[in-house]
Amino acid sequence: QVQLEESGGGLVQVGGSLRLSCAASGTAFKITRAGWYRQAPGKQRELVADIESDGSTTYADSVKGRFTISRDNSKNTVHLQMDSLIPDDSAVYYCNADIGWYTGRWGQGTQVTVSS
Repeated sequence: QVQLEESGGGLVQVGGSLRLSCAASGTAFKITRAGWYRQAPGKQRELVADIESDGSTTYADSVKGRFTISRDNSKNTVHLQMDSLIPDDSAVYYCNADIGWYTGRWGQGTQVTVSS
């Protein structure tokens, strides 16, 4: 069964950093497109960063210059490096990815909490 598993979340102080990972398993196909989304309590899920099959990236205005999305094809993993974290970054972070013909797969999410 094709699965995405996020890891790397946790509790961090304001100004700190975390590196989230999203690993695909159960398939020989590689992740092509992937996006990191987040959802805070009482808010809609929002796109934070996206990486396309050609490597091009896009970011939400709120994280530009602080977050970096990258893809490691050798490990079939997508990362989200988050620096200069602020309390508004606190949310459950989800990975969504296309893996071969398996499109729009979601992971289970990982909690990020930034304390002030």
